[in-house]
Amino acid sequence: MTSIAKPPVRHPSSRTNGIGLTLRDYEGAMSTLCAGCGHDSVTAALVQAAWELELPPHRAAKMSGIGCSSKTTAYFMKQSHGFNSVHGRMPSVTSGAAAANRELIYIGISGDGDSLSIGLGQLSHAIRRNVNMLYVLENNGVYGLTKGQFSASADVGSKSKKGEANESTPIDPVLLALTLGATFVARSFSGDKRQLVPILKAGLSHKGFAIVDVISPCVSFNDHEGSTKSYAFTREHEVEAVHADFVPLRREITMPETGEEVHTVQMHDGASVRLRATTADYDPTNRESAYAHVRACQLRGEIATGLLFLDESGKEMHDQLRTPATPLVDLPYEALCPGSAALDKLMARYR
Repeated sequence: MTSIAKPPVRHPSSRTNGIGLTLRDYEGAMSTLCAGCGHDSVTAALVQAAWELELPPHRAAKMSGIGCSSKTTAYFMKQSHGFNSVHGRMPSVTSGAAAANRELIYIGISGDGDSLSIGLGQLSHAIRRNVNMLYVLENNGVYGLTKGQFSASADVGSKSKKGEANESTPIDPVLLALTLGATFVARSFSGDKRQLVPILKAGLSHKGFAIVDVISPCVSFNDHEGSTKSYAFTREHEVEAVHADFVPLRREITMPETGEEVHTVQMHDGASVRLRATTADYDPTNRESAYAHVRACQLRGEIATGLLFLDESGKEMHDQLRTPATPLVDLPYEALCPGSAALDKLMARYR
């Protein structure tokens, strides 16, 4: 489905940031995702974070792969650069773009299917290279575009649209990132804008690879077996004149304001998710304790959220490769291709 352009309406009393832009200036096309999709809440948080950071939209590059999550790049910062890559290949495409032009702000949007299945190797190497980018992983545990099959992040025991229980051990992107040496690791919930916006701002400001795993509910595939309003029940009892599908209008799922460390959030299908934020004495600079905290939450049936790990001493890709300060895209041909004599001198070092 083609995205619809938003009307260019600007209210005269709209607040502007330090570079004279309003929140509307950081928006994109109209979303074609299901009403109530958590991904649209992530979009709103990205718009807010970019506006507050006063990012010049033309200096940003939005990168994505394939999936519901990868449509997100169309919905914010319409004046930015963008590249929608092959399924699972966004990290390597971004690595190449960042190598050529280090002056752009790279925002990669991916999903649990795009990142943890076909793109798992790509994600791993972007982490170890410490590519200077914000990597937002919109995590809903299913393949939404292909009707709700389990993704690699689906929890053991969770039920699919048809009622089958997942028996495969999930891949946790936070634990994976911590293990591979990521320098910025965080997790949040799409319905908790108060927590998500500061995390995105921190990730955008971090020099190096910043991964933010965002739990983002899929409203279309959260219905459960036994419900008379489920897709399965309806299709078994209807007399179908033509084949059609319908996604019911849902309310956005948001975080309740309780002041407690653990929040229980009700999903549309009646299931609940328990989210635990970090405490005031939590040390995000200790990789081992961060890993232990995430695992302890898992064993209690909770999802650890917040800024989980930060290493500001890590070298990002350009520091590791010792590339020049001038972006490669701006270097003259003579500097990039110094000729056969320079090549012979270089090759002599390896004889």
